[in-house]
Amino acid sequence: MRGSRALVLWLAALAAAPAHADAPRRVVSMNLCTDQLAMLVAGEGQLLSVSTLSADPRGSAMAEVAAGYTLNYGLAEEIYLMQPDLVIAGTFTRRATVQMLDRLGIPVVMFEPAYTLDDIAVLLTQMGDALGQQGKAATLVADYRARLAAYVTDTTANPRAALYSANGYTSGDQTLAGQILSTAGLDNVAAEAAFADGGFLPLEVLAMSAPDTVITSVPYAGFSRSEEIMDHPVIAALRAGQPGALMMDRDWVCGTPFVLRAIDTMAGLRRDLQDTGR
Repeated sequence: MRGSRALVLWLAALAAAPAHADAPRRVVSMNLCTDQLAMLVAGEGQLLSVSTLSADPRGSAMAEVAAGYTLNYGLAEEIYLMQPDLVIAGTFTRRATVQMLDRLGIPVVMFEPAYTLDDIAVLLTQMGDALGQQGKAATLVADYRARLAAYVTDTTANPRAALYSANGYTSGDQTLAGQILSTAGLDNVAAEAAFADGGFLPLEVLAMSAPDTVITSVPYAGFSRSEEIMDHPVIAALRAGQPGALMMDRDWVCGTPFVLRAIDTMAGLRRDLQDTGR
């Protein structure tokens, strides 16, 4: 936890450099993932507002930092009243809002989500270009790539892991989550079951795959039928007596350098599994 907090503070400090003279000076982000990229890359005083989702510690790796910004709900009316000279959005942002801002003459830069670990460097560079902070973005990219390159496993028999969350959703090797697993030295059961991308893995297929470990997501507070499957007796039987871990959404969902924390957690799980002979 101490190392994670230090990482947040270091990245936030790096983001405090002044913006270039020709850079946008009033920037609003309205997407959880672009929020975090913008907070990392923006110069001091350059970023006005981020979405409310970025202040939720469950889904945001920078919730403490986000609390220092004005929060928005992604509504065209509220964003227009902030008088931004640039809005940052994701390709899954509500299309009506983006179109309204465009009609009002406010520039909007759209960001694709990250599907691979390499995409994170691309997104950081794109954010640096959008904010006129190319030097800062380059520093972040260099640090990220150096730390990512340090994950080299020497095992030839990787433990087999299954990602399993609400409604039995899993992620194959051609996803950010799948690459987190493989980089940490875990073989992905979803790939064995022909899931290249994300999809719903039947409980029966999971049981017959007999993974060495099942990695589930952290359930939300309250009751959810979609999450009940993670408490199924089959899951309990598969996890009995084996090391396990949870997917923390804040480190897995967005393509930011914080995925390195997820890789750290999964690498620790791999070592635990190997110590138990799995």
